[in-house]
Amino acid sequence: LAKKLLTFLTCLYFLPQVCGCIILGFSIWIRVTGAQQVNACSRTSTTMYAGVNLLIAVGAIIMILGFLGCCGAVKESQCMLMLFFIGLLLILILQLTGGILGALYKSQVENIFNLTLSSNVDALQSITGEHKEFQEEFQKLEKE
Repeated sequence: LAKKLLTFLTCLYFLPQVCGCIILGFSIWIRVTGAQQVNACSRTSTTMYAGVNLLIAVGAIIMILGFLGCCGAVKESQCMLMLFFIGLLLILILQLTGGILGALYKSQVENIFNLTLSSNVDALQSITGEHKEFQEEFQKLEKE
């Protein structure tokens, strides 16, 4: 019974590591392909890269936590399992904080998003040569 429980826990602790690998791989892929597609408008690429960099960090942290949980279950190490628990607790607290802040500042986030969207639409509709490079890059992106 103890052997089956240990196997179950190992599989259970291995799941976050797999999820972290998927998040990390997908976000690195977005970062690499995004560098080729969005390089004309520095404001858009900076905003996009901030989110992708956050995803890369989250994926790496989840991978490390999954490793701690998996190894802690296999080796029956209290220290590793405690670090795993503390890490998951910190992630939960950060998610709750982010959700509460998102709910509190929803109108400000919507205003900033609408401002950015309208400025990008104005840049795409501009007939002056000021935003020509951005328009050409956007047309390349649409063709791809």
